[in-house]
Amino acid sequence: MDYKAKTIQIFLPDGSPRGIKIAEITSRIVKAIQIPRNRLVEAGQREDSKGVGIYFLFGKTDEDAMPRVYIGEAEDCYERLKQHHREKDFWEVAVIITTNNNTFTKSHIKYLEWFCFEKCKEIGRYKLQQTVPTKTYIPEPVIADLMDNFETMKILLSTLGYHIFEETRETPKDDSNIIKEDVFYCKLKGIEAIGQYTDDGFVVFKGSQMVLEVVPSLKAYLGLRDKLVNDGVVSKKDGHFVFNTDYIFNSPSAAASVILGRHTNGWSEWKDNVGKTLDEIKRGNLV
Repeated sequence: MDYKAKTIQIFLPDGSPRGIKIAEITSRIVKAIQIPRNRLVEAGQREDSKGVGIYFLFGKTDEDAMPRVYIGEAEDCYERLKQHHREKDFWEVAVIITTNNNTFTKSHIKYLEWFCFEKCKEIGRYKLQQTVPTKTYIPEPVIADLMDNFETMKILLSTLGYHIFEETRETPKDDSNIIKEDVFYCKLKGIEAIGQYTDDGFVVFKGSQMVLEVVPSLKAYLGLRDKLVNDGVVSKKDGHFVFNTDYIFNSPSAAASVILGRHTNGWSEWKDNVGKTLDEIKRGNLV
């Protein structure tokens, strides 16, 4: 992933790092307002929360393998959030995307809502909680400006901890390019999984396999395996499970243990295409 240096300012209106946060790239007009659900009243006292923009509702239940998101647009974002507070249970945090000079119009946010929905579906990190938004026609030069705004949104959301538009892996998704540096394999009992150690955790690639049966002692990961099945992340095929999408585990060991059906050290279980372990490559060079 190719990033350029940027300065991001995060303002805490009440001084609390767990309260409302306002994030901006100092040279851009787009800003993100993060609002914990229990701070909606305070958010209503801010004029910038009542502007034209798009918003994201983020949440995750104990039954979910993947976090959930609802993407919407409104001419008064705060009023729409109050409505969702009454009607939707799953979300815990809202993020409003607006501008500091009120340049978004209704057609702008309708287009961004559609684009963000499609991009979120393509990336596959979050489970969408809505139907497909309508795509609004706008002129090509305006789309170009909105795509520039989108890149700022993407960075601000990720900075706030919501990597909704970040690719899960650092190698291309083209299968012809899958054997690259930093790609690792986990093999056992006729199954094979492929993945990569990234900034977010260990990504297991779509098409990887997972054993059906587990040892009785694998209690810590039984719930996660059930969630993967229930969310459709994996499905049964030819005597094993297959990943239907990329999935990010918190650690290499969690990924290997879930895939192999037994507790194991992922740092030694994951190996590159010449047999070097993840430990040798990623931790050995720090000695």
